[in-house]
Amino acid sequence: MNTDVTETNRLDRLDRLNRPDRPDRPDRPDGPEGPDRPGDRRAASPRAAVHAASGHRLGAAHPRQEGPADLRLVPPALAAWATAALVPGAPTGWAVGVVTGALLLAGALLLRPVRDRPHAPAAAALLLCVAASAASAALHGADLRRGPVPELARRYATVTAEVEVTADPRLTRPRVRGNRAVPPTVLIEADVRRVTERGGKTVTVRTPVLVLVDVGDSRTRAASSRWLSLLPTTRFNVTARLSPPRTRGDRIAAVLRVRAGRQAPETTAKPSTAQRLAGRLRSGLREATEDLPTDARALLPGLVVGDTSRVPPELEEAFKETDLTHTLAVSGANFTIVLALLLGPPGLAQRSERRGLAPRLGLPLRTTALLGGLLALAFVVVCRPDPSVLRAAACGSVALLALATGRRRSLLPALATAVLLLVLYDPWLARSYGFLLSVLATGALLTLAPRWSASLRRRRVPPRLAEALAAAGAAQALCAPVVAVLSARVSLVGVPCNLLAEFAVAPATVLGFAALATAPVAMPLAESLAWCGGWPAEWIAGIARTGARLPGAGVDWPGSWAGAGLLALVTVGVLLAGRRLLRHPWWCGLCALLLILVVVQPPPLARVIKGWPPTDWRMVMCDVGQGDALVLAAGEGTAVVVDAGPDPAPVDHCLRSLGITRVPLVLLTHYHADHVAGLPGVLRGRSVGAIETTALEEPADQAEFVRRQATARHIPLRHASAGEQRRSGPLSWQVVWPPPSPPTTTAPGMEGGPNDASVALLVRTAGIRLLLLGDLEPPAQRELARSPAAAALEGVDVLKVAHHGSAHQDFAFLRQVAPRLAVISCGEDNTYGHPAPGTVAALRAQGATVLRTDRDGALAVTGTGRELRVTGD
Repeated sequence: MNTDVTETNRLDRLDRLNRPDRPDRPDRPDGPEGPDRPGDRRAASPRAAVHAASGHRLGAAHPRQEGPADLRLVPPALAAWATAALVPGAPTGWAVGVVTGALLLAGALLLRPVRDRPHAPAAAALLLCVAASAASAALHGADLRRGPVPELARRYATVTAEVEVTADPRLTRPRVRGNRAVPPTVLIEADVRRVTERGGKTVTVRTPVLVLVDVGDSRTRAASSRWLSLLPTTRFNVTARLSPPRTRGDRIAAVLRVRAGRQAPETTAKPSTAQRLAGRLRSGLREATEDLPTDARALLPGLVVGDTSRVPPELEEAFKETDLTHTLAVSGANFTIVLALLLGPPGLAQRSERRGLAPRLGLPLRTTALLGGLLALAFVVVCRPDPSVLRAAACGSVALLALATGRRRSLLPALATAVLLLVLYDPWLARSYGFLLSVLATGALLTLAPRWSASLRRRRVPPRLAEALAAAGAAQALCAPVVAVLSARVSLVGVPCNLLAEFAVAPATVLGFAALATAPVAMPLAESLAWCGGWPAEWIAGIARTGARLPGAGVDWPGSWAGAGLLALVTVGVLLAGRRLLRHPWWCGLCALLLILVVVQPPPLARVIKGWPPTDWRMVMCDVGQGDALVLAAGEGTAVVVDAGPDPAPVDHCLRSLGITRVPLVLLTHYHADHVAGLPGVLRGRSVGAIETTALEEPADQAEFVRRQATARHIPLRHASAGEQRRSGPLSWQVVWPPPSPPTTTAPGMEGGPNDASVALLVRTAGIRLLLLGDLEPPAQRELARSPAAAALEGVDVLKVAHHGSAHQDFAFLRQVAPRLAVISCGEDNTYGHPAPGTVAALRAQGATVLRTDRDGALAVTGTGRELRVTGD
């Protein structure tokens, strides 16, 4: 007789005895048509026999029969986590004291008889975990103080160092600082292996540092590709200036700053074979996705291996707004999806005969477990052994492999074990927000989600929908307070967007990994797989963009731990109220309708409730932070935009709140970044007729940025000069500065440079005269006061104060203009002291009402010349 079949039949009989008595019980592990039902001969198939022979019992115990969750490992894991977070920044003496004290107390507890202290073993285990965590954290913290590098950094010394790359180089996003754009920087996490100070001796060390490579302008950015192509384990020599890290508690001992235009990395040792293979696979995936549509080309590498180098800033912002950022990073979900191909869906984890590749190939469970381990190792190598990847592999393995045992009681102990091992391996993870979010999300999926799913199924929600709703809601409930600390914002569309994106994440990830594996051997096949994976990737991008465009997609929230605590209390209150509401379908429907109205905010309803925007607005000064962006009404859904601010998101939000879809003209007063860097936000999804600018193209990099934006969208670009008069609907304007023949370089008498070349406008609409001065400095203001247009500037209704209300004003010119209302655009708590108290006092002394965006928000001018009104949002 076949031994395997005999063993299977015996276990099948035992399985029938373990099953619930009620055949129609909705939460049974095997439904009435499952493969393990009584009398189904498929249970004795060769494939099931293989698994039975491997020692896996068919029909694992039902979760409800296993008793309460086992929480014994949770306190030691939390204690080790807290210790690892505190010890690295503490003096060495404190760390030694913690280790010694914990060991002594643990020894004292273990020496006493157990009958006298029944909880002594658990307390001793906790203390031993604290001691181990403190020792590991102290050793890692000592790396930051050992050797000459920290002292050299405090002296800002210039050194020649041999550096070993420990993580993938990445390129920062361009950002605006003041009136200039800070170019991208290549960031490389590395270890200094040898260091030589000028005129000194060479010292062998192993000190973690951060290498900053300044890319510079477009002429030197080609050199950045050589830095970005460096693989982990590569060693190179570089001459750089050391400096201390900006904040204490970082996992680096110093910062090495390098200029890419002056030197290239001098490689002294090639990367390891595994890293070269991983680099080739990642490069193949990028090549396979090269011809995909923009969103798919950007997202597919991010979904598969966390490569977000192609993701544009506006799409990244949309993912943040909709709480979909986790899909762009390597997370436990990535590994769970790939491992599910081998083991089968998690929903079938309690059955011996799964639907994965392993049972279909007839592989025993031990071989399947070995393949799962190899798959985890390959995942870590390909996606790089960064802390986030290690965390993803550990949490993903816990979530699926614990389910594969068929014992839900093992889930929390397994998660606690993973946390304990990870903080012992890398104590810096204890201070990582990403690690905290991963643990919270995994814990939510293992504890809250099953209960919520069962509750929804009892209320006749379809099983798959109930599981998806419970998973998204549980993760959102636990992670939202931490996300609020990071972003100072709470997303109201996170749960529905995650639900809609969830159906596309798995196919995109699977097809992406298939393209990754086939690219080195069959690029045409990889391109076909990538093309198929591009469809779900574009779906995810579309969800993110659509959700982010909704007026009520999120609400501002205090970005502090106090704010996080408040949000946690609000979440608990909402959950308690939700339990009661679930008993009343009509109330549930009403609440859902109210939430939809809050998120969508139909313009008529929003205008009635918020009073914004006013129905008869003539000009709106958008709140874009430390920059300028004004909107001049030119008809229904039409407006002329003057300047775009420093960031695309705020100006886009302002225009969407005003319902602007058509922009006949974008006028950029000058090329400083706080006026032009937000241009993509103005152009996003709107019909733009032309872009008009000053003739002085300084700074050159920002002038080139504006040209690229105009060329990419086929928008005409022209220069403005004094005397030019135009009209759009009820709106008319006259350019009063700069002169008709502006200088092509900074004039000697114009120390303001690009500021004094700003385009100044005199605008007329509905009997209101508005003077917009850009960033004109006192020399240009004095020249403007003597120009032929000076008479028309006297006694204007509204003045857009130059240069964010700085102290650099010609007060005689302000007295000549004598506005009734002065508006100032400046950022909250800006470091420039804008607006200057003297400027505000001078304007008020003339009887002008002074309003500012840092305190009053966006400002809308309404009414007519006789009845001028201002409304804030």
